[in-house]
Amino acid sequence: MDERIKQIRKSFGLKQAEFADKIGIKPNTVTSYETGLRVPSDTVIALICREFGVNEQWLRTGEGEMFVEMSRDEEIASFMGELLSEESDDFKHRFIGALSRLDENGWKVLEQFANDLLEGKKKS
Repeated sequence: MDERIKQIRKSFGLKQAEFADKIGIKPNTVTSYETGLRVPSDTVIALICREFGVNEQWLRTGEGEMFVEMSRDEEIASFMGELLSEESDDFKHRFIGALSRLDENGWKVLEQFANDLLEGKKKS
């Protein structure tokens, strides 16, 4: 399990302290998990799986896929949850804000624009 925990952390580009903060444990505890000195409790395993969308069977045994497959609606909800948890004026926030103000005609124009972009990409 030690290597799988490290793999999760690295796949999200997190330092041990950042990973620890996300699941509410101490950084040195992450170190002890990744070096195999300690095995995480069932509670910590559940926290890792929930926070990072990890398949619990994979984390425990290495069997199956690393991540739990989410439906499109679950992916959108997860993205929006992350977005709302951050105070920022970055592009993602401005873009979602602009989308939230579109009327039905605006959505049709945006859909046509996206379709035109895809068609242009297919031709090149």
